[in-house]
Amino acid sequence: MTEKRRVGILTGGGDVPGLNVAIKAVVKRAQEHEHDVEIIGLRRGWGSVVNINPDDPATIAELTEPLDERRVRTIDRTGGTFLHTSRTNPSNMKPEDIPDFVAAEDRVEKNDGRIDITRYVLKVLDFLNLDALIPIGGDDTLSYAARMHQEGFQVVAIPKTMDNDVFGTDYCIGFSTAVTRSVENITAVRTVCGSHERVGVVELFGRNSGETSLFAAYLGDVDRAVISEVPFDLDVLIDFLKSDRKRNPSHYAIMTISEGAFPIGGEIVQSGEADAYGHQKLGGIGQMVAEEIKNRAGMHTVYQQLAYLMRSGSPDSLDRMVAVSFGNLAFDQVVLGHTGRMVALQQGNYTTVPLPMVISAKKTVDVTALYDAKNYKPKIKDMLGKPMFMY
Repeated sequence: MTEKRRVGILTGGGDVPGLNVAIKAVVKRAQEHEHDVEIIGLRRGWGSVVNINPDDPATIAELTEPLDERRVRTIDRTGGTFLHTSRTNPSNMKPEDIPDFVAAEDRVEKNDGRIDITRYVLKVLDFLNLDALIPIGGDDTLSYAARMHQEGFQVVAIPKTMDNDVFGTDYCIGFSTAVTRSVENITAVRTVCGSHERVGVVELFGRNSGETSLFAAYLGDVDRAVISEVPFDLDVLIDFLKSDRKRNPSHYAIMTISEGAFPIGGEIVQSGEADAYGHQKLGGIGQMVAEEIKNRAGMHTVYQQLAYLMRSGSPDSLDRMVAVSFGNLAFDQVVLGHTGRMVALQQGNYTTVPLPMVISAKKTVDVTALYDAKNYKPKIKDMLGKPMFMY
């Protein structure tokens, strides 16, 4: 009798619509498959393997769960992740965040005082008898997945992020729903801007990539779009908005701006302590721009930071389709032994790429092809030959 294989699945980083759909797809694929494979859910991302104590059954019960079709039957009807999530990075831990039961021999101190406990993580994975992992996350979560691959553990990753900025794939789970939510809210806030004859400033998530701002602006037909990749001239932007407002019969203008955008000669607006992946909290550039519009041009504004609303609620049809397909593809790759890969979409086709590609570069907007940097507008000059979603 063939021994049952055990595959772990986890979600890390920010939640997006479609995570539960992907989890369910993996579990259903496993139960339909001719091979005997058990799927084990790991709770709270990489925080699971950090906080499991093999000598404490309570931690195992809290942070792991065998998944079957009955358990995941309805999870795809809601957004978020029922396995929960964290921004834990086992290779870059603060000493005070490491559980006491992690032995000194499993701690490697780094030059900055942070601790790498990857040795302990590998021991936990061995204790759980996991043959492979399917981590679902953005470039931060998947960077540690690449580390697991480097250590010799079998990994097949699934990319998700509403920023759509994981390098190596044209599309990430969560992006379509984030743009859909953004367009819906942009359309809704137009009534306020029009009623009060104001300039609407809508701030959207997007650290390194301005795709959410760009495509929400393109589909929502806003007047101006500021993205993370192109520093903006505030005086020029304000002049554009004055002209846009004057030209509009309803006497208002509206713009989008990525949270990672910054003015020429200025810096990204961020605050707080850096997280385990070296990122501070972004947000506030839209408010700064709104205040400057009022101060410099005397135009009243409506500032709306969509933030978590962009990734709340159930996934749209595109994210459901991609999540199901990514889940099926990831499971198939594990069974075939094609590990050290990330499932991906390229030019509209499903494929896989080497997992280390995730950490090889940052994915950003193709400014030349998609953006008018002089006028702060989306620019799609020629549709012929472009893939359906132009990502």
